[in-house]
Amino acid sequence: MAISKPYATLSLAAALAAATTGTLLGATPTVEQALQLTPLQDVEYEVPTADEIPKCSIRAEKINGATGWVVYGPAGEKMRQFVDSNGDNKVDMWAYYNNGIEVYRDLDTDFNSKADQYRWLATGGSRWGFDNNEDGVIDRWEIISPEEVSAEIVAAIRDKDVKRFQALLLTDAEAKELGLGKEKAAELLGSLNAAANDFNKWAGAQTAVKKGTKWVHFGATRPGIVPAGADGATMDLLVYENVAAVVETAGEHSQIDIGTLVKLGNSWKVIAAPRTAALAENASQGFFFQASFAARRPDMEGAPGRPAVNAEMQKLLDELEGLDEKQAMATTAAARQDLTKKRVALMEELAAASGEGESRDNWVRQMADVISAGVQTGEYPDGMTKLIALSKATAKAEPGSAVASYVEFRRMSADYTSQLQDPNANFTKVQDGWLESLEGFVKAYPKSDDAAEAMLQLAIANEFAGEEDKAKAWYAQIHDDFPGTPIARKADGSLRRLNSVGKTIQVAGKTLGGKQVNLAALKGRVVLVHFWATWCEPCKQDQLVLRQLQAKYGRKGFELIGVSLDSDKSELTKYMAQARLTWPQIYEDGGLDSPLATDLGVLTLPTMFLVGADGKVISRNIHVSQLDSELGKLLK
Repeated sequence: MAISKPYATLSLAAALAAATTGTLLGATPTVEQALQLTPLQDVEYEVPTADEIPKCSIRAEKINGATGWVVYGPAGEKMRQFVDSNGDNKVDMWAYYNNGIEVYRDLDTDFNSKADQYRWLATGGSRWGFDNNEDGVIDRWEIISPEEVSAEIVAAIRDKDVKRFQALLLTDAEAKELGLGKEKAAELLGSLNAAANDFNKWAGAQTAVKKGTKWVHFGATRPGIVPAGADGATMDLLVYENVAAVVETAGEHSQIDIGTLVKLGNSWKVIAAPRTAALAENASQGFFFQASFAARRPDMEGAPGRPAVNAEMQKLLDELEGLDEKQAMATTAAARQDLTKKRVALMEELAAASGEGESRDNWVRQMADVISAGVQTGEYPDGMTKLIALSKATAKAEPGSAVASYVEFRRMSADYTSQLQDPNANFTKVQDGWLESLEGFVKAYPKSDDAAEAMLQLAIANEFAGEEDKAKAWYAQIHDDFPGTPIARKADGSLRRLNSVGKTIQVAGKTLGGKQVNLAALKGRVVLVHFWATWCEPCKQDQLVLRQLQAKYGRKGFELIGVSLDSDKSELTKYMAQARLTWPQIYEDGGLDSPLATDLGVLTLPTMFLVGADGKVISRNIHVSQLDSELGKLLK
């Protein structure tokens, strides 16, 4: 195994591209040449030893209709995949594997032979970064989890890299998308404006994170909802308060206080510079929930549901803390697996020692999280047996409870992921089994926190499979069972979209320049409404065709309305200046969670509605390739 060096060269891509043609003819690159390519960002991927390289092979293949080269390891497992996705004889996707599973991609989405996006996949993580100027440095995160945010911040502190920190920081424009009340919004903007300067000062003076420091652990309580209406907020906001990162330097452990994280779209954002734990102790306890923490008194320990920490529990807690240090220094898979088992055993004892109530349930939840993660990462290969037993025991002790549903959903997710990781998996069978388990979960725990998510997954899966009646039933059930929630609003919009043919729809908003656009005002003309975003490459390819169709049919009564679902307004502004689109583009903060997307349940991009001259929807999912023929009929 090896860790890649960031900003490694892609020069060999030219050699691979030159050897790749649309018919997969030409000089085959050698395994040695292909293995010289390394990812541009940090990721753990498989590198064969010198003895294994002669047993590896490379061959040209068709990959989802595109051409490419695939490197196979000694046991026949995939190790690399280099693809020319657009047929221009240049590699534009570089994929890297670990244990036969794809964990990372470098992507060249504008096809200029320079990577501009980086994606971590499967056991490699969930990050998706955008590199606007193609210099190997991530400028914006489209997707990043809280755990990955904390690790990125540690790396930024280690390298004293303020730009790396700023890529994780909520922007002023994004802050406006949160829908906070006036006072809270002003307080947040003050924090954001000071963050970069505070980071530079603190990172230069701190001693906890040094050149050899490693991120070890993400620490936080459960995330919480800041509900719409609180302090003037206009929408629900999901936040983590009091987030910390445990780091290790030469066997010594320290804690970095990261503070508050907020969820925006599919990514999590920081709102202030990090601090050392000592400074954090004197700071307010949380940006959004500080009143609740401030009101908490030391004598609250021992209250119902919050038992005092006795000597037995303290001993267990000390042992658990000791495992964190050992986990950081574990160098073999066997050692990490052993430590994970010990961690679960200690949590089991802590749950038993906590008595009944919320304290015990919290330990059970943490135990389920650790086992589920261990199953999916390989650090607890026997964990499914334990997780199944925990789920059964919790369901028996507290049937129908919140903690029982929590454990069961983690068991299902771990089982699903582990099945997908099997190289011999029958993916159709696995997917069918997953949907069946989701239905069973909803039946068993219809009002649980995870039931809405399970229903949404079922609805989306049925819709994409063409089972629209089933999809509608699930969307309707979300509406009935979880009224007023963000998921329910998305479900309502999805129903509106699925039922839109033959009906009028409302699409209205302002362009970046402030011009009001309203679909209703274009009655009498055939209109295409194109939902898109700058990060969606197929959407931008659609626009090239739409420009041609506008020129061909514009004088005959054809109109276009674009609806941008970008999260980053600055990215849209930059793209619009370059693309010079000739039809209006509506924009509203929120991305895929904006009211524009939610009102019509837009789940994927591109999504296009074709609206007739009578103002009614003709097609709610037309493809760009069908438009010329359809417009020819409508605009004779």
